[in-house]
Amino acid sequence: MCARHLDKLWHKGKEFLNVPYPIMCGAMTWVSEHNLVSIVSENGAFGVLAAGNMPPETIAEEIKLTRQKTAKPFAVNLITIAPNYHQHLDLVCDMKVPYVIFAGSFPHSHEIKRVKSCGIKTVCFASADSIAQRMMEFGTDALILEGSEAGGHIGPVSSMVLLQQVLFKIKNIPVFVAGGIATGKMIAHLLLMGASGCQLGTRFVMSDECKAHPDFKEMFRKAKARDAVATPQFDSTLPVVPVRAIKNEGTARFEKLQFELLQKIQTGAITKKDAQFEVEKFWVGALRKAVIEGDVKNGSVMAGQSVGLVNEIKPIKDIITELVTDAETEVGLLIKRLED
Repeated sequence: MCARHLDKLWHKGKEFLNVPYPIMCGAMTWVSEHNLVSIVSENGAFGVLAAGNMPPETIAEEIKLTRQKTAKPFAVNLITIAPNYHQHLDLVCDMKVPYVIFAGSFPHSHEIKRVKSCGIKTVCFASADSIAQRMMEFGTDALILEGSEAGGHIGPVSSMVLLQQVLFKIKNIPVFVAGGIATGKMIAHLLLMGASGCQLGTRFVMSDECKAHPDFKEMFRKAKARDAVATPQFDSTLPVVPVRAIKNEGTARFEKLQFELLQKIQTGAITKKDAQFEVEKFWVGALRKAVIEGDVKNGSVMAGQSVGLVNEIKPIKDIITELVTDAETEVGLLIKRLED
């Protein structure tokens, strides 16, 4: 694939991820397993394994299987608020995976330092400018700016604002952009703004190789952007990270769960920390119900607002080819416009 213009724009991302195309396939629990990850990496982009709250032995097996299928770089995404997080942290250090992406909440500085001391490159999400600054102070090697348009666990600020608050100011480390991205044209414009690359999740669900249930993909195909809504937090007594998903009966059940947990916290029947774990357990189970079992009525159909831009299932190779080709074409057209 010709990417002459793109190579100049995403050079920093290529160098950091050590891939031809710094397009990251975002980690999606129950979706981003070894097969999807290895195929993405084999086709020149960057695959990311989703650890979720897997038993340590399961994620260890996923890492081994990924390495068997590809010698190309990939990352493991760790959920810092998952009950098994600290065991996952030990595991990735012991197995010396090439990259670790911290997600869910924000890692402590000693956790970033520990991973880096094992020769692993670190990436942290930033959902606000203050968080971006803190993660850089903690020593992260790269950032992902994820806007609230994204699917799954999201931050409070849109990509449009994050670009101005963070991307335009940070020059010393690679900055990748995520949230609401589904086309090569958008990737081109983000690179021109200074991004080192982009992360897409929803787009890769609609691939032949994605193991998600056909009914899950069909719900994606039919959905409009406005159908992917963020869950509310009812009371600061129980802090919850908002989750964006296609609204269904499962969304209503989560609202009911919040009320039940708040009552238990108030009566002392459960601690705030344990209540937050119950929230994460709900999402892991609800997501499995939708992704694996195909129960898109009661499960969680996590999707970004870019779901409204995706209506066709294609092979991963074709998706990556389309993204790169369209991005290269768009940059060429912009150059021509400036020269005319």
